Amino acid sequence: MIKELNLDSHAIAELVLHLGRIASSEALVEGLTPVQWAGLRYFARANRFSRTPSAFAAFHGTTRGTASQTIKNLETQGYLTRIRSETDRRSVQLVLTDKASGILVNDLFQALVRAADSLPPGVRGDFANALQRMLGQVAWERGKPTFGTCASCTHLEGDDCSREGRAPYGCGFASEPLLLEELDEVCINFVQGKPMTVRGSVSGAAPR
Repeated sequence: MIKELNLDSHAIAELVLHLGRIASSEALVEGLTPVQWAGLRYFARANRFSRTPSAFAAFHGTTRGTASQTIKNLETQGYLTRIRSETDRRSVQLVLTDKASGILVNDLFQALVRAADSLPPGVRGDFANALQRMLGQVAWERGKPTFGTCASCTHLEGDDCSREGRAPYGCGFASEPLLLEELDEVCINFVQGKPMTVRGSVSGAAPR
């Protein structure tokens, strides 16, 4: 039986920081830098409201200029493409190309995904909520936006029941219907409203 560790706050913070360090690599993988990989992971997980240069900059805590340069490099290499928004033709969304989806299977970040997937379901849920709470506290102190998923957002509306002419879920912030598969995507408009729920195995390419 593994003895439970009683760690102080500094030890917990150092473990989180060290986990992030060893889960990423400074070496070039598939010819991409760590920053470019971070861009691919973000746009692989971002929802349709958050696939913009400004949202990417906010998520990674960089300037818009730095974010734009990373996006430009990814577009030049054929990993990102721009499409017009269906609801606002004046705005564009950045989406992954098939080329990008093909190399994400080699992302070193997947080691961290597998580690999370190895946790028992109950532990995984508690751990996710603890990290979300820590992230919210740090973001509040730094004056940064807190990203998250619809599943635990206060703007989530609906009850999983489809009615005639209506989707089972909706976003109260954007006044838009939501598909079931969108509930696990990362959003810039996130506001913590309820504990996170972890459905099935951990998947995706970008951390929240």
